[in-house]
Amino acid sequence: MKITKFETFIVPPRWLFLKISTDEGIVGWGEPIIEGKANTVKTAVEELSEYLIGKDPLKIEDHWTVLYRGGFYRGGPILMSAISGIDQALWDIKGKYFNAPVHQLLGGPVRNSIRVYRWIGGDRPSDVAEAAKNAKNAGFTAVKMNATEELQFIDSHKKIDETIERVATIRQVVGDDFDIGIDFHGRVHKPMAKILAKELEPYHPMFIEEPVLPENNEALREVAMHSNIPIATGERMFSRWNFKTILSEGYVDIIQPDLSHAGGITEVRKIAVMAEAYDVALAPHCPLGPISLAASLQVDAVSYNAFIQEQSLGIHYNQGNDLLDYLVDSSVFEYKNGYVKIPQGPGLGIEINEEYVGKMSEIGHDWKNPVWRHRDGSVAEW
Repeated sequence: MKITKFETFIVPPRWLFLKISTDEGIVGWGEPIIEGKANTVKTAVEELSEYLIGKDPLKIEDHWTVLYRGGFYRGGPILMSAISGIDQALWDIKGKYFNAPVHQLLGGPVRNSIRVYRWIGGDRPSDVAEAAKNAKNAGFTAVKMNATEELQFIDSHKKIDETIERVATIRQVVGDDFDIGIDFHGRVHKPMAKILAKELEPYHPMFIEEPVLPENNEALREVAMHSNIPIATGERMFSRWNFKTILSEGYVDIIQPDLSHAGGITEVRKIAVMAEAYDVALAPHCPLGPISLAASLQVDAVSYNAFIQEQSLGIHYNQGNDLLDYLVDSSVFEYKNGYVKIPQGPGLGIEINEEYVGKMSEIGHDWKNPVWRHRDGSVAEW
């Protein structure tokens, strides 16, 4: 079997899909995307595809190694996202070739379902209590929200108080038997992160996410000293080498590699095993489309330390199209009592509606995240 063709599709709301075809008629789908840089990643995929045309798609480990190590400059969000989507598609082909779900090829599942959470509140968190109540009524047992709007290095304590009030209201509405993930989104600098982490403690969050930017991971030590809330991070870390230091330093409790950014199934499987050796939990980042979610679930299935999965149904980014729109059978992602079953079909376990993908790729998108500024005019972290 040989790879014959790469096709990319920029589709709304903000995704990039990849289809890899073979001379035996088996096709694989991947989702190589950096949010806001779809065209850049598309070009990277096209450049990498030159090596793979005519090659055997089943030699995934070797292909991954060439794509990563074959260039003098390696890593980073763009190249790793391109590799991620290619890797997902190759695993999809391999599973279909052997008529087995990817998790069976990775050693078999340790679970048949995994807990999921729902996003609430939007970029600037609002109406979170009602949204959390609605999520609970829909069967979810956990939600995640952005903690704050923009924050200066040193900012008003009023903004801290507003965050605490939002979380307190959610806790009051949903009760104690419900989990709240709080995403700092890298908007919070170390001085304010220490205060916020400490004052959130009485409301027992499930975790605080990206309390500081990943380039400031050394500050996680101080944040951890001020709070007992589990610390999660990793969505902007792109390989096992990026995770090596934070795992060895011991200040992170949950890692969140993204299957569309951190090297795909091949690499995230290795990152998950590394984390397990440090007694660190896995909760893959996935505010993206159905292919990325399917790949995440395949890794969740074989990772003992996976405990919850992000998913994008109803997320504020999904304007016009949502998670299930591109699937032939959307029931594969049916959420029940806060859980989703691991897909059991061959490959990634989903069937993409190719006709709909083609139609929506004619519309495409040019999604960009907003650029925020502080009152003094300086750029704020989004």
